[in-house]
Order: sequence, then structure tokens, then C-alpha cells
Amino acid sequence: MKRTGIVTVMAAWLIGTMSLASFAASDFEGVWKVKDTAGKQFEITLSGGGAAKATRGEGMTGSWKEEGNAAVITWNTGWTTKITKNGNRYEKAAYRKGEPLTGKPANSSDAEKVK
Repeated sequence: MKRTGIVTVMAAWLIGTMSLASFAASDFEGVWKVKDTAGKQFEITLSGGGAAKATRGEGMTGSWKEEGNAAVITWNTGWTTKITKNGNRYEKAAYRKGEPLTGKPANSSDAEKVK
């Protein structure tokens, strides 16, 4: 009986630990300072629930997901942005609606996490 109790407690602990790990924050979550195609600075906020918003334009919102060493953001404008980790720095690349992420971006800049 005592052994069953120990196994139950251990199983509950393991399930709880695994659940917390699945909610671990991504390094990409937070506020990023980047530049647009005109070189004007703006911020992109990536939230834990997968929501994205930007201070560029009226109501620029979208969703994001982590793909390898990058955060891929799909905007309500049809554009796609990638923030990629390269060594100890980050870069932003923006792609026009319908353009493949493997091609040349319409714009790129450094990306700095500020929050």
C-alpha cells in the first residue's frame, strides 16, 4: 500500500513537471526593436500565447511560432517576418505577401530584444 502511494505521488510530480516544461517561455517572447523598409524603427511584441503585434501601422497584428532558431510571424497584412538567431545576435527579415521565406527578403535589419 505504501509503495502504491509513493508511485502515485511520483507520477503526479512527473506529470506536473512535464506540464510546466511545455509552458516554458521561448527566448523569442518579448519586445523586439527592428526597422521597416524605410529604415524607420518600430517594435514587435511576441506574446507567450502566440500573438504578435507591432507599433508600425494601425492595428498590425498576427501570430507567431518558433521554427528552429527563428520566430516566424504571420501578419494580418499578408507579410511574414522572421526573427532569426545567428550566434549571439538576432536579425529580422520581412517578406511580402506570397513570397517564399527561402527567397530574398524585401527588408532586413538587426533585431534587438528590449523587454
